[in-house]
Amino acid sequence: MRTAVLLFVVGLCVLNVTLSLKICAFNVQSFGESKANNKKVMGILQKILSRCDLCLIQEVRDSKGEAIRTLVKDLNRYMLFFDKSNSYSYVESVRLGRKTYKEQYVYIYRNNVLKVKEQYQYPKLETHGTNETDVFSREPFIIRFHSPTTLVKDFVLIGQHTCPKTAMKEMDELYTVFREIYKKWKTDNVMILGDLNADCNYVTIKGWKAVRLRSDPKFRWLIGDEQDTTVREKTHCAYDRIIVHGREIISSIVPGSAQPFNFKESFHLTEEEALEVSDHFPVEVDLKPNHRYLLRHEL
Repeated sequence: MRTAVLLFVVGLCVLNVTLSLKICAFNVQSFGESKANNKKVMGILQKILSRCDLCLIQEVRDSKGEAIRTLVKDLNRYMLFFDKSNSYSYVESVRLGRKTYKEQYVYIYRNNVLKVKEQYQYPKLETHGTNETDVFSREPFIIRFHSPTTLVKDFVLIGQHTCPKTAMKEMDELYTVFREIYKKWKTDNVMILGDLNADCNYVTIKGWKAVRLRSDPKFRWLIGDEQDTTVREKTHCAYDRIIVHGREIISSIVPGSAQPFNFKESFHLTEEEALEVSDHFPVEVDLKPNHRYLLRHEL
C-alpha cells in the first residue's frame, strides 16, 4: 500500500502541469451571433477554451444571449471526445456600458472542479442623476470560486475590460474595488484579470506612478510589460494582464505558467484566420494542485 501511495505521489509530481488548474482571460472581440454562426471560428474557440479550467470571456456583444449558450454547448460536446467527466458551466454579467454600446463578462468554468460561491456586479456610480462621471465604462464582474483540487481553496476573480481612453484611471480604481471586496468577503486571495489596455498608446510612464495596483508591491503583475497579447504582427503590446494579491494565491502560482497563448502559432493559422477569432491572444496562469486532496480521491 505504501509503495502504491508513493508511486501515486511521484506520478502527481511528474504530472504537475496537467493536474494544475489553468485560469485564462480572453477578449474574443465582439463575440456575438456572427461568430457563433461561424463553424471555423467556433472550432478554434473550442480548442482554446478546452485548455482552460476557468476562462473570463470579454467583449460578449449579443443582446439575444444565444452566442454564449451556443459556445458552451459546443464546448461540452467537444469535450465528450476527450473526457466525459469534464463539463463546463458559465455565469454571466448583465449587459454593461454607457449609452447604447453594451458588453458582458462571462466566466466559463469546469463544474467538476470549481464551484461558484458568490458573485457580485460592481455597482454603477452616479452623480447628480448621471453616470457620465463613472470611472468604469464597464463595471467589474466579480466571482468567488471554491477550488478543492488546488492549494488555494478559495479565491476571487475580478474581471475587467477597460476603456482605452481611460485605461489608467480604471486600473487605478481597481485598487478601490479590491479593498471593497476584501471588506465584503474577508479574503485577500484575489486575481484581477482581463483586457486592461495596459500598454502602448494607452499608458504613460508618468501615469503608471499614479496607478495604485502598480505602485503597491503586494500586487504581482504576472504578465509583464515585455509580453505581447496582440495577434497582429505589426503590434507588440501587453494589453491583457493577470494581477494577483494574497500570500496564499501567490504561493500557489506555478512558476513560469503566466503567459499569453499564441493560438495563431499553436494552431498554424494565418494572421487573417486568427483575426477572425480575435485581435487578442488569451492570457493564462496555472495554480498548483493539492496533492493530498487528489490522493484521497484517487486511492
